[in-house]
Amino acid sequence: MRRGRLRRRLKGGEPAAIGRVRRGAGTDRRDCPLVWRHERRKEDIMSELKGKKIAILATNGFEQSELEVPLETLKKAGAEVHVISPEAEEIIGWDEKDWGRAVKVDKVLGDAKASDYDALVLPGGQINPDLLRLNTEALAFIRASFAGGKTIAAICHAPWLLIEAGIAKGRHMTSYPSVRTDVENAGGKWEDSPVVTDNGIVTSRNPDDLDAFCDKIIEEINEGTHHRQAA
Repeated sequence: MRRGRLRRRLKGGEPAAIGRVRRGAGTDRRDCPLVWRHERRKEDIMSELKGKKIAILATNGFEQSELEVPLETLKKAGAEVHVISPEAEEIIGWDEKDWGRAVKVDKVLGDAKASDYDALVLPGGQINPDLLRLNTEALAFIRASFAGGKTIAAICHAPWLLIEAGIAKGRHMTSYPSVRTDVENAGGKWEDSPVVTDNGIVTSRNPDDLDAFCDKIIEEINEGTHHRQAA
């Protein structure tokens, strides 16, 4: 190894540390405090949702990043995450201006029970929630999750599903801007914020808010059951 400055990058491209390497160093992570703290934080994140089960309910036309980012983030936090859909085998995303990648379906909606999960995530996209809000099984799953005090998280156009399920009235929420009028007409209190939480109901506006969205999902799940009035 060359002497001098060492530049290391951790998985995912984040700079871990820049420092002078000493002879004999490297056997103890504490010799490089930034790396040690990063790895400790990574271990903490990976255990935050250990033992938790999360459902992601979607169908064809979901916004690609709004399913894939929560899926990977929540798995990395230690949760068991199932993609649930009325469709079997796989569903196709919408990636900005065209059809995107397929995502494997773990369980068909008709075989899934809301009581088996600690949280429900609803990705957006225009096509996906528009189809699901006409699906009686999907709405029943959302209502059962709500009645069970589960964390429910909806992003972008997915608050349409909260409206259709009768959950929006009286709640502080956000959404994609074009859904604002629908939220307000349903009695929701719309806010222009990256993430809004109301007693375990988490909403965000668009893919730019995904970091805040995922962080808040984890926080709300760890708060446990949310006690609410029936929808």
